[in-house]
Amino acid sequence: MALVLYGGELAAEIAERVVGAAKGAGLTAEATNMSDFKKCKLGEEPQTVVFIVQSVENDEPPETAGSCIRFIKRKTNAADMFGKMKFSVLGLGDSNLLLDRQTTTAQDCNKVGQALDKRIAELGGTRICDIGLADERTGLTEVEPYLETLIPALKEALA
Repeated sequence: MALVLYGGELAAEIAERVVGAAKGAGLTAEATNMSDFKKCKLGEEPQTVVFIVQSVENDEPPETAGSCIRFIKRKTNAADMFGKMKFSVLGLGDSNLLLDRQTTTAQDCNKVGQALDKRIAELGGTRICDIGLADERTGLTEVEPYLETLIPALKEALA
């Protein structure tokens, strides 16, 4: 089963799309709010996890994702904490919130997703596909190509 952990209202909508696409491909998937991450026992057993997280003002996670992000970022975590985890991250941001809107891209407004992706890999997680970075200013057009890569990667990871 694939676990889809989401943080933020927009992330919840995209998580439901991921679950629907996974089920359409014959996979089992479940969406869970990052505020409930403790019940998911991250790192305790083999898991395939898709993290979908928004970056809000000042490159911060949404309130509902804060405790999960802080847990993952702890400096005291074991170096192989996520050694049994296969994962992917989709970052959702809005470059309209940045001061220099004319030259910004999805990469500039997705600091939370990028930091999460890097940290999970540092803790031994195995990426199943490249990080996805989407920007509300462009209508989140980057989500569909990410899903087209993610679903086959999930199939392979869950096989």
